[in-house]
Amino acid sequence: MARRQARFFVLKLAFVFLDRMCYTLYMTENLYMDQPGLAISAPISPEDALKLHPMTLAFIGDAVQSLYTRTLLALNRNEKMGALHREVTKVVKAVSQSAEAQILLPLFDDAEKDLFRRARNCKLHTAAKNADIAEYRRATGLEAVLGYLYLTGNAERLNALLKRCCEDCLADDEK
Repeated sequence: MARRQARFFVLKLAFVFLDRMCYTLYMTENLYMDQPGLAISAPISPEDALKLHPMTLAFIGDAVQSLYTRTLLALNRNEKMGALHREVTKVVKAVSQSAEAQILLPLFDDAEKDLFRRARNCKLHTAAKNADIAEYRRATGLEAVLGYLYLTGNAERLNALLKRCCEDCLADDEK
């Protein structure tokens, strides 16, 4: 219990640091939750979010998914940082994101599907070294949707999608 409280204190300090930046991240559930939640304190309108370049939304979505996964694992596993990092990279890599995108695509609403297609079809100036171009494009589309949901303050929808992306992490915890 003390170790979990210490981890939460470290995470709380990290969030205080992030609060000094543009947006505030905070836990939307109670301290000893199975699922962390992310929300933004000053969301922007959906129209303003859609005016952003899809790659900008993907950049934000990648950070949101990474923070969510790191928080989930840090609060629920008693492992060394190297092991936690390996677990995070299993979830937040193009191949995994692409597979999740294919599963989640039917669940997206029309605006999310449109944004997914816009991000997927953007001209890429880089590529993942361990994924083919189609996987990388689908991963970029998923990240853009996550970034959009985060910036617009749709925390409930964002957390539901992130929870689905991290189901394998949770399944490993139950073993």
